[in-house]
Amino acid sequence: QVHLVESGGGSVLAGGSLQLSCAAPGNTYIMAWFRLTPMNEREGVAAIDISGLSAYYGDSVKGRFTISRDNAKNTAYLQMNNLKPEDSGMYYCAAARFVQYTRVLLAAAYNSWGQGTRVTVSS
Repeated sequence: QVHLVESGGGSVLAGGSLQLSCAAPGNTYIMAWFRLTPMNEREGVAAIDISGLSAYYGDSVKGRFTISRDNAKNTAYLQMNNLKPEDSGMYYCAAARFVQYTRVLLAAAYNSWGQGTRVTVSS
């Protein structure tokens, strides 16, 4: 497990934007963002491979969210645009050395988690 530090949560009106950041101790991890559903499950939002060339998104955020990484800074980002009230909740960064691409949006595939950051979108 590795220590991940998230930042960037906050409150915004519907239609607004926020950017989340996740700092890792290195750049050799697959990085992902999850959010907690009302059923207390971790929903896969987005994931990115080590090179940064392949990104994966949950259906509910496609076209609105963009995941990226800066390997020189050991940091992954989640740019969230056109936010909706249903995007509100706790967002968690996750990392793993290796994840099959078919499982990149499954919480069980990751063994390192950040502390979470809250996103609130008001209508």
